[in-house]
Amino acid sequence: MTLAELEALICTGESEQLEFKRSTSQLRSGCDTLCAFLNGRGGTVLFGVGDSGRIVGQHCSDASRRELAEALRRIEPSAQATIDEVPLPGDGDKRVIAVRVPPGQGMRPFFHDGRAFERIASSTGRMPQPVLEGLLLERSHPIQRWETQKAVGITAADLDQEELLRTLRVGVQAGRLPEAALSDPANTLERLQLLRDGAITLAAQVLFARGVAVLPQCQLRLARFRGTDKREFLDQRQLNGHAFQLLEEAILFCQRHLSTAARIPRDRLEREEQLAIPLPALREALVNALCHRDYSQQGAAISLAIFEDRLELWSEGGLPFGLEPAALKREHASRPRNLLIADVFFRRGLIERWGRGTQVIVEECERAGCSEPSYRVSGGCFVVTFPLRVGLGAESKPESGPESKPESGPESQLARSVLLALEQGPLGKAAIADALGHRSISASLNRTIRGLMAEGRIAPTIPEKPNSRLQKYRLITTSSEGQVP
Repeated sequence: MTLAELEALICTGESEQLEFKRSTSQLRSGCDTLCAFLNGRGGTVLFGVGDSGRIVGQHCSDASRRELAEALRRIEPSAQATIDEVPLPGDGDKRVIAVRVPPGQGMRPFFHDGRAFERIASSTGRMPQPVLEGLLLERSHPIQRWETQKAVGITAADLDQEELLRTLRVGVQAGRLPEAALSDPANTLERLQLLRDGAITLAAQVLFARGVAVLPQCQLRLARFRGTDKREFLDQRQLNGHAFQLLEEAILFCQRHLSTAARIPRDRLEREEQLAIPLPALREALVNALCHRDYSQQGAAISLAIFEDRLELWSEGGLPFGLEPAALKREHASRPRNLLIADVFFRRGLIERWGRGTQVIVEECERAGCSEPSYRVSGGCFVVTFPLRVGLGAESKPESGPESKPESGPESQLARSVLLALEQGPLGKAAIADALGHRSISASLNRTIRGLMAEGRIAPTIPEKPNSRLQKYRLITTSSEGQVP
């Protein structure tokens, strides 16, 4: 670290990742703070800088260096600290000692002299017992977690082989699996880390089991209620299946019971169709529920309820490892309860970036002009609630007004969903199916695509080769050059 870099760092002031200490006479409290940094986002302690940020420096002898090294050894587990000595101009004996530590994720909690510390803003304090217990559980989790246990009486023959192959194809297409995976499908489970000592794991059973091999807790409860309470059902279903089946069924249920509005925004010529809740936000919430719920609770389920004024999504297990609902709408650490299950969803392209799912839901709602959802923990469950606007709620009529117009003519929910998916850009059939949460390219999807082409709503990107494996489909928009409306 140079003197200029040191001065620039000091100008930022004490913070969640920076602490000033006048000298190594405050070594004990400085190491408490380094311990807190390790338990958080990492940080730097500067010895030789006063509380006001004034550089005072200190004399560095071999004895003081040994004392610092000994103090760092009292942090457990062993911490990887970087120590820089920055000479001060005009006094060759005085220096500022900068001690930096990285975030200790995976090794937390860290202790200094047997006590754990946390950093809140520019203050260091003892870590509360519930937070400490959560971090201890998190540290032991990779070895002991439920999903890594061996499935009882399950073999590869009990898994949905078509879904496994689809995972390979989509993963390779998304660049999240090597192309060599397609030439060796027999090793798919090993490649996805779903075997333990050669046996099928519970993660594989959740993701791909079919028929009688499906776990009882791999259950989805769907309900559409009349009004705003649970007194009267309009539709009710209870389904068991592997994770990708449940995702598809939940999306289809929402498309059936949530209204779609068609409008023409002021800044566009083509009409825009919008589900009452944006499909990307809905899919993200469902994927989060499937990835992060507590599968160890037998008889537990994911519950999706649609009311006149809201949609509620409940998943068993609350939030893992001390996360709080308030943290989910800002940058936060990724702490998946089921690492293997989440990793397969990532390879399928259903998770874009670790730790961003709850923020993506909010962003998609804002982009669509919808109210953002709320997050809470209730009765051991994590609950996502999407408000439904009057006029864009469950089974309601589309909005009307100067910026919108009613839908002209009947159109299936599937066709509307295809058009919404293509708003992101040209997509192939497999990518469209995946965007809709479907397990495969169904006959109904093929019919819908042909129908939309016949209506002049979409067009192939390679019209001269209609059956090309590279074929994609794009929206046809209205323009001043006379394109098909």
